[in-house]
Parts: sequence; C-alpha cells; structure tokens
Amino acid sequence: MNQLVTIKKYSELSGYSEEAIRQKIKKGVWQLSKHVFKGPDGRLMIKVKEVEAWITSSPAA
Repeated sequence: MNQLVTIKKYSELSGYSEEAIRQKIKKGVWQLSKHVFKGPDGRLMIKVKEVEAWITSSPAA
C-alpha cells in the first residue's frame, strides 16, 4: 500500500494530533521524501506505509 493521506486524515487514523504530526515533520523525525511528501500545490501528505514502518521499527521508550 502506497497510500498518501493528509495530515488531518492521518490524525484521524492514528490518534496522533495534527500538531504532534507537524512537530515530527518540523523536527525531522519524519523525513521529507520518505515519510512525508509535498504535493505540487504545497500540501503535505503522509505516506502511511513508511510511518507504520517507523512506528514498528522504533524501540519502545
């Protein structure tokens, strides 16, 4: 699945707040062109498969 979704939609799907998602992008936790893509209109889209891989590969804190 190469599904790209908006920040709002990913917030609904995952339970992360929109602000938490934006902070992960801003801090570089989620990387552009890997976890997040910017469309021609400037809108940020989340690549669900890559973020799921990040979640499952990260050790629990």
